[in-house]
Amino acid sequence: MNQLAKSFSRFSMLLVFICLLAASAMGQSTRKQLRAANKFFDKENYREALPLYEQVLASDQDNAEALFRAGVSYMTFDKEKAADYLYRAQKLKPKVDRDLEYWLGRVDHINYRFDSAIEHFQTYQKDIPKRNDERRAEVAQLIQYAKNAKRETANPKDVFVNNLGDHVNTAYSEHSPVISSDYNYLLFTSRSSASTGGQEAQDGEYYEDIFETNRVSTDEWEKPRSVPGALNSRGHDASIQLFDNDTKLLLYQSENNGDIMVSERQSDGTWGAPKSISDKVNSRDFESDAYITPDGTTLFYSTNHYSENGDLNIYMIQRIVNGTWGTPKSLGNTINTEFDDDSPYLASDGTLYFSSRGHNSMGGYDIFSAKYDSVARRWARPVNLGSPINTPDDDTYYRLSPDGSYAYLSSYRIGGYGEKDIYTISYIKNTGLKGQVFTKADSILVPGVELIFNGLQADKRPISYRDVTKPDSASFNVQVLSGRKYQVQLSRDGRVIETQEIEVPAVITEAEAITQNFYIDFIDTTGVLAPGTYAMKPVYFDLDEYDLRAESITELENILRIMKANPTINISIEGHTDARATDGYNMTLGQNRADAAYDYLVGKGISPKRLVTVTYGERRPAVPNTSEENMQLNRRTEFKVLPRQDDAVMK
Repeated sequence: MNQLAKSFSRFSMLLVFICLLAASAMGQSTRKQLRAANKFFDKENYREALPLYEQVLASDQDNAEALFRAGVSYMTFDKEKAADYLYRAQKLKPKVDRDLEYWLGRVDHINYRFDSAIEHFQTYQKDIPKRNDERRAEVAQLIQYAKNAKRETANPKDVFVNNLGDHVNTAYSEHSPVISSDYNYLLFTSRSSASTGGQEAQDGEYYEDIFETNRVSTDEWEKPRSVPGALNSRGHDASIQLFDNDTKLLLYQSENNGDIMVSERQSDGTWGAPKSISDKVNSRDFESDAYITPDGTTLFYSTNHYSENGDLNIYMIQRIVNGTWGTPKSLGNTINTEFDDDSPYLASDGTLYFSSRGHNSMGGYDIFSAKYDSVARRWARPVNLGSPINTPDDDTYYRLSPDGSYAYLSSYRIGGYGEKDIYTISYIKNTGLKGQVFTKADSILVPGVELIFNGLQADKRPISYRDVTKPDSASFNVQVLSGRKYQVQLSRDGRVIETQEIEVPAVITEAEAITQNFYIDFIDTTGVLAPGTYAMKPVYFDLDEYDLRAESITELENILRIMKANPTINISIEGHTDARATDGYNMTLGQNRADAAYDYLVGKGISPKRLVTVTYGERRPAVPNTSEENMQLNRRTEFKVLPRQDDAVMK
């Protein structure tokens, strides 16, 4: 071997040795970061653990343990990312943790994948040791939560949920909103770094402080500031309720294991030192939240003082003649469950709102309402306020605005800024819709046009509204439920002219009527359609189904009217699917969907000779199959007017 070869060989060996040292050092650094992250994780300080897990994954993207534990940690801050990490961990190492199936169930539940969540929980159940009754009961409850959530989300309420925005909400937890009687002053609780003490609690969040802000406009608030005066302590402090003409504040302080306190506004506008509301209310145990009636005589509050298993229950206490408080009384088993029942609020109409992990919760805390039966002297069975007010995660601190037109609540839901955020809940209202109908060509008024507005409620039940344009002005005026799309069918003299789609914005307060004019193709004196104008919308199907939905019947009735009014037209009925199954399966499913529409029209008197069916399966998607929403658009049957022989010759 010559000298050059020897030198190269020595250099190569040195390079390999250096690489081995570097790899060893990197491996040691990764293990050190993982150990440090695990220490925070074991203390449930997920905020401190996550950056360390991300450092591990930056150098070792396939570290299954880091992915698993980061996924669990992200459940508190980013639901979608949590799911991504946990499923990546499962793919890399199916046995990465003995509780993996449990956490996959949890993450699927909060991401609205309820069937998958139930499957994971049931798989996990099989491996729970027989002696672990507590875990077995917990998983059984989680399965029930998922079933409740599936039912509630399938029947949503017509409400508008609005995040209060990044002036109020942060990456930390914000909750316990309190609004003044003039709507312009907001108190709330935050665990952000802007807290007075600036000290982190054991879980990595800062200690709770009470903040205040003033309204700038309808949807905008000033930059919040920590409440001046003696309100905030070194521990946790949380706002509860303004009362006595906004001169007093109920609040929570964590001293003495958690007490309900009262503070009075001072002459300079600051808040005075909090004092215990009463030793009849506060105990050596945990008092969490409260509500005092406007006359100051009755207090509803949550406590675990009387509980055998440490869960919160709701009690009420009344002032007696000398002004002191009497003896606390439980609201009873109709309201209180074996789980936490918290955050009571009594509306002006006597409805009790509260948060509970029991009853038929969708998961975590849900908001419930209950009426008091003064004759039977008992509370009625609580009602879940449903989706989208409640979610599969925690929804708490429901408080109505002074006039009851909307509500505040704190919630950890998809699309927020981090952990819990403060939201407003407004019930969507009817609105007036007015306008006129004109011809497209020359904007001539068309009286006598029937307009039928077909839409869906949030729970998918069909709704329909009707009016006819006036003889003198061709105008219409109709009340419709706002915040949705409508298929508007326009007819004259019993003949369908066309169908148009409009979107009516959400209205949550009293407002002027919305103006919407319609322009239609020329109509002659007999009311016959201009040649070539036939508006036929697709009908859509549930996953792996070919049964007709209620809204599909509405559209098929529209097609039926067009065909009866125009006996010379024939149509092609074309069935389509999304791309989930095999091509052969989807071709059959597409044919079944086309046949469902065919059978309906034939059953209503349309000659089979005027109809042809064809299936394209998944081969002609309307949109890419890249999301659940898009796949719904591809599960459809379309209707196309077939050209007549004379039309084909002209072409």
